[in-house]
Amino acid sequence: MLEFKVIEEFKPNPKIIELIKNYTYKTKKGKIKVLPHTNLQIIEPTEYLITHPIILTILEYKISELSNKPFYIKEHKAKYNLKEIKNIIKKCKY
Repeated sequence: MLEFKVIEEFKPNPKIIELIKNYTYKTKKGKIKVLPHTNLQIIEPTEYLITHPIILTILEYKISELSNKPFYIKEHKAKYNLKEIKNIIKKCKY
């Protein structure tokens, strides 16, 4: 079985936490894992799961060299930047 070593953990983004503080949510820290003796790296995004009053799963990728949109919403199957995330969350009020 392959055993990965965690080389870095990402804390949840305080700007996103501020946006979703009035909702019921859970967060999961992002990680960078490496397979020892290789250069294989696995990047796990920071996950924000909003469960009430709407259901949204927002993934935040810290490595955003490819795009200026580091957020991905599973339910919409699309990438967003912080400004777009704010607009989506504001539309989904109680």
